[in-house]
Amino acid sequence: MSRYNGGMKSVPAPFLRLATLLAILLLPAASQAQERLPAPVAQALKKASVPDSAVAVVVRETDARAPRVSFNADKPMNPASVMKLVTTYAALELLGPAYAWKTEAYALGPINDGVLEGDLAFKGYGDPRLGFEQFWLLLRQLRDKGLREIRGDLLLDRSHFEAIAHDPARFDGEALRPYNVGPDALLVNYKAVRLSFLPDVARRTLAVSAEPTPPQLDLVNLVKLADGTCGTAWYEGIRMDLADTGAVARLILTGSYPAACGEKSRSVSVMSHPQFVAGVFRQLWGELGGKLSGDLRDGVVPAQARLLARSDSPALAEVVRDINKFSNNVMARQLYLTLGAEAAKRPARSEDAEAAIRAWLAQKELRMPELVIENGAGLSRLDRISAENLGRLLHAAYASPVMPEFIASLPLAGIDGTMRKRLNGNGVAGHAHVKTGYLEGVRALAGYVLDKRGRRSIVVFLINHPNAGAGKAAQDALLACVYERTC
Repeated sequence: MSRYNGGMKSVPAPFLRLATLLAILLLPAASQAQERLPAPVAQALKKASVPDSAVAVVVRETDARAPRVSFNADKPMNPASVMKLVTTYAALELLGPAYAWKTEAYALGPINDGVLEGDLAFKGYGDPRLGFEQFWLLLRQLRDKGLREIRGDLLLDRSHFEAIAHDPARFDGEALRPYNVGPDALLVNYKAVRLSFLPDVARRTLAVSAEPTPPQLDLVNLVKLADGTCGTAWYEGIRMDLADTGAVARLILTGSYPAACGEKSRSVSVMSHPQFVAGVFRQLWGELGGKLSGDLRDGVVPAQARLLARSDSPALAEVVRDINKFSNNVMARQLYLTLGAEAAKRPARSEDAEAAIRAWLAQKELRMPELVIENGAGLSRLDRISAENLGRLLHAAYASPVMPEFIASLPLAGIDGTMRKRLNGNGVAGHAHVKTGYLEGVRALAGYVLDKRGRRSIVVFLINHPNAGAGKAAQDALLACVYERTC
C-alpha cells in the first residue's frame, strides 16, 4: 500500500540512494562542460602559445537564461576597444538614437556692408563628426549671409568640455597618430591631416601633399624614392618629426618610399586643437574669398553675441556606427564626455562621464564591481571588465528598444569595418556582428552570431597575454563553431 507524506508518494530507499548517486556523479560533468573551451579554440590557443588562464570566453543564446560556454568568465580583463560597446550602448539609451550635436558661429560686434567690426566666435559642443567638409559648409553659411571680412579676432569657445592637459605620446609614444588625439569641445576633422604620397618613377621623385593645409603647417619632404615591393607596412620606412612652436608646425619627412606602392595616403595629427581649428579656418575662409584681420584667442561667447550660423551633426545612431565599425577612438572619447556633460550639466570631465555610465548600469541592474573605464574608447592600460558582464551587457542590449541601432553599428564579419578582411569565405561571414579590440598584449572580441539554424548567440572572447596578437585564429574558430553549432 502506498503511503503519502505531505502529498508526495514515498520512494523506496534504494531508488533514493541511486538517484542521489547519479546526481552527484552528473554535477561535476555539467560543471566541467560549462568550463571547457571548445576543442578548435583550445587547439588554436595552444598553437599561439597562449595559456588557457589568459583567456575568458562566454557563449550564450540570446533567449537563454545561462551561457552554454563560460570560461574564466568572472575574471577582470582589459577589453581594449571592445569597451566602446559600453559607451555606445549607454549613449543610445541615455541620449537617444536621434541625438545630435551643434556647432555655432557668433558675431561679437556689428556687421556693416559684409564687414564684422568685432570678433567672430565659434562655440563647440563636442561634435565627433565635424569634418573638413562640414566645417566648410558652416563657413559657407557665413558667406551666404554676406559676411566677407572680420576685423576682430577669431574666438574659440571650447568650454563645453573641461580643459585638461593631454599628452598624445603618453599611451604608446606615437604622438602623431590620430588615434591618440585627445577630446575637445571644438574638434574639427579629428585634428588630422591626410598626407598623400605620389611617386614619379620616371623622375625618381616623390611628391607629398596635405589636406587640409593650415597656413602654419610647414611640410618638409626629404623622402627618397626606393625600389622593392610595397608591403602592408609601407609607411614604416618614413620618419616624421614635428617641431611645433605654436606659430609654425614644421613636419619633417625623411626616409624612403617604395615606388611600387603607387599613390598612398596616411593621416597624422599636428598642432594643438585651437591652432588646428584656426589654421583650417584661415585656409577655408581664404578660399571662400573672406578676410580675417585679427588673431586667435580662447574665450567664452558672451550673452549679447548674435548667432550667425549653426552646424548640426548626423544623428547619434550614425555616429555610433562610425565609432564601432571603424573603432574610432577620438569619436568615442567625444561621446564619452558628452554623456558627462548631459548628466552633470557643466563642463564635462571624465569623472562625470564615468558617473553617468555607472548610474545607468545600476538602473539597469547590471552590477559590474570590476569595471574600470578610463576614457570610453578602450585606449587604456587600466580598463577592466569581465567576459560575464560583457555578455550580460550584450544580453540587455538585445532586449533594448535601441537594439537595431546598436547591432547595426557593429562590424559585420567578412563585410565591413574592422572585420572586413576576417573570415572571408567562411560560413560565418555575413552572420556575425562583432566589435574587435586590439592593444599590445590584448586581443578582444564581443558581439552576436546568427547561426546556420537561425538562432542568435552572444559571443565574448578576451585575451590578455604577451602573445595575444596571435590569438586571432582562436577567436575566428569560436565564431565559426558557434555558427556551425558545434560548440
